[in-house]
Amino acid sequence: MEKWKLNNQIRIQRAIKNITQEELAAEIGVTRKTINTIENGKFIPSTILAIRLAKFFGMSVEELFELIEE
Repeated sequence: MEKWKLNNQIRIQRAIKNITQEELAAEIGVTRKTINTIENGKFIPSTILAIRLAKFFGMSVEELFELIEE
């Protein structure tokens, strides 16, 4: 059985922009907990949320998120 994981660059991109999870959450319109769970791979964002995050960081969804087979 195939198992997939969604890696992301959110923590790295936040560090580059020097913003907190709370600041990012406020910009995107979600809670800090949502950002935290996405960063830690415990929550897969909706397509709309993934696009909003990618646009915020000036990246494509494919650059911000990477689907890998475990």
